[in-house]
Amino acid sequence: MTEEPRDLGGFIRDLRRNARISLRQLAEQAGVSNPYLSQIERGLRKPSAEVLAQLASALRVSTPLMYLRAGLLEREGHDVLAAIAADGDLTVAQKQSLTQIYETFRRENARNAVAPDDGGDAAAAEPEPEPTRSHEESQ
Repeated sequence: MTEEPRDLGGFIRDLRRNARISLRQLAEQAGVSNPYLSQIERGLRKPSAEVLAQLASALRVSTPLMYLRAGLLEREGHDVLAAIAADGDLTVAQKQSLTQIYETFRRENARNAVAPDDGGDAAAAEPEPEPTRSHEESQ
């Protein structure tokens, strides 16, 4: 189905190539050394969460997606991100857009689950009572 975390380097290399940037450019944008990034791409080094976040930012993919590919996130609930990342028919830009939309929906649902609707919609559905007029105003 999806590639295992052990192929994180290949995933990063594919993202970099699809973005048409050199290893040196990505290293510079992510704030890591060229040899270190080369070792990550070849699977010789396992980057920290911080470096993964920097690479995700430089490659314009979501940090959770990068963490998922590195095996730092639970797979449960993140199969959609893995499917988006693995889909060879989508461009990098399309993958980024779908990932952002999906994460926005998940954050919104999480907020709604934590803070149940406090009547904001119900208040809009019910009209406010009209102020009562004094006898003098009605004449």
